[in-house]
Amino acid sequence: MILYLDTSSLVKLYVDEQHSADVRQWVKDAEIVATCRVAFPETMSALYRKYRAGDLEKKMFAGLTEGFSAEWRTFAVIDFEEQEAGRLAVKHGLRGFDAIHLSSAGLLKATLHKTPMFFSSFDEQLNRAARGERMTVMKPE
Repeated sequence: MILYLDTSSLVKLYVDEQHSADVRQWVKDAEIVATCRVAFPETMSALYRKYRAGDLEKKMFAGLTEGFSAEWRTFAVIDFEEQEAGRLAVKHGLRGFDAIHLSSAGLLKATLHKTPMFFSSFDEQLNRAARGERMTVMKPE
């Protein structure tokens, strides 16, 4: 299986949050883990926000960003189609980066023939849009 992670799911690999165990298991079970190239700065920003809010100690923040940066090359990093992302933003009422993730996942899905692809996000509006684009959305147990 191929697993597409948006940023909300990607962060759960590095920070213990609700459903982190689910995402970690899905990643473990996946043959390929994919995400959009915008997920790198989004994830770094999310980690920094957690540090700034006092949810992460300085040493932990440094370790997480270092680990994430080193592991980035293990992900299948997918580009996106900007006009398609714009169309999806309007069609589904999505925020810009959510539309970019959906566009990226759509590009990946279009290249797969019989390999199943699963979409993971913890944003319900984005999940509804992904289902509307005929993607299988992962659900935590």
